[in-house]
Amino acid sequence: MILHRMSAVVAGVVLLGGAMAGCGNGNQVSGGTDDGKITLGFSQVGAESGWRTANTKSIQDSAAAAGVDLKFADAQQKQENQIKAIRSYIAQKVDVIAFSPVVETGWDAVLQEAKAANIPVILTDRAVDSQDKTLYKTFIGSDFVVEGQKAGDWLVKEYEGKSGPVNIVQLEGTTGSAPANDRKSGFEEKIKADPKFKIIASQTGKFTRADGKEVMEAFLKANPKIDVLYAHNDDMGLGAIEAIEAAGKKPGTDIKIITVDAVKDGMQALADGKINYIVECSPLLGPQLMDLVKKVKAGEQVEPRILTEETTFTREQAKEALPTRKY
Repeated sequence: MILHRMSAVVAGVVLLGGAMAGCGNGNQVSGGTDDGKITLGFSQVGAESGWRTANTKSIQDSAAAAGVDLKFADAQQKQENQIKAIRSYIAQKVDVIAFSPVVETGWDAVLQEAKAANIPVILTDRAVDSQDKTLYKTFIGSDFVVEGQKAGDWLVKEYEGKSGPVNIVQLEGTTGSAPANDRKSGFEEKIKADPKFKIIASQTGKFTRADGKEVMEAFLKANPKIDVLYAHNDDMGLGAIEAIEAAGKKPGTDIKIITVDAVKDGMQALADGKINYIVECSPLLGPQLMDLVKKVKAGEQVEPRILTEETTFTREQAKEALPTRKY
C-alpha cells in the first residue's frame, strides 16, 4: 500500500520469484554517468511484502524501459538506512532522488541537503510530515485515508440492521508510517458513529506475514470472541489466516476479514472465501514515476499531489480479476 500505501524493494541482494524480489545491490553506489542519461537515486522501504516486491519490480522495469540510470537501495525498513542512501545520492550528484519513506517524520534535514544541492526529490507511495512543501516536488501514491474509509464503509454496510456488539481486531502497519496512520484513522472514522463496532485489540504487524500471524495468535488467545479482522495489508491478513485456521476457526466465516493491497495471494484468498473484502492499493507506480522524473529534470511544473487509480474487490470480482492480475 501501504500501504498504504504508494513503492517497493531490493536489498543488498534481491531475489526474483516467490516473496523475494528485484535485482541490484542496495549498498553499491557508483558515480553518475555522463552519457546523457538521467540518473535516478531511489531508496525503497524494504522487501516486507508482496506489494513491495511488485512495486520495486515496476520501478526497475520502468527505469530500464525509459532509459533512466537507476541507483537502487533497500532500506530494510530502517530510516537511518534511507537517510544514508539519500546522502550518498547527493554526493554522487544524481539528477533526481525518489524514495518511499519508512516513517513520516524526521526528513527535513536530509531533504534540505538535497534542496541545497539543487537535486529535486519525488515522494512515492508514502508521504512525509513536513511543514516545508518546497523540500520535494511532488508526491505520487494512494490516498491511505480513503483506503481506510472504504474498508470501514464495507463493514458498516455488511452489519447494517444487525445487532452488536461487533468485536474487531486490527493489524496495523509499520508504526509511524503513513499507510498505518491513515488506514487506521480512515477506518475508525467510518465505524465510530455506530457503538456496536468495538475495536478490542489493535497492534502493529509490521506489514509482514510472519508478524501478522504472530500478533493474530496473541489476539485469539486474549479474545475468545472476535468477529472481524481489519489488516492494513494483505500479507498480514494472510499470516492471520494461518493463525485463525490453526485455532480451529474458519477465516471469512467465523471471522470476517478486510485487507488492503490486492496482491495476487490476497486476491486468491478472497476468491477462496478466506478474505471477505479487499481495498486495492496499486504498486505499479513505475511508469508514472519515470514520467515525473523526466519532467522535474527538465524543470517542468508538476502537480504537488498525484493519486493512483484504484478500486475494491469482493469475492466474485476477485475471481474475475485473478486470471489477468499482474501482481
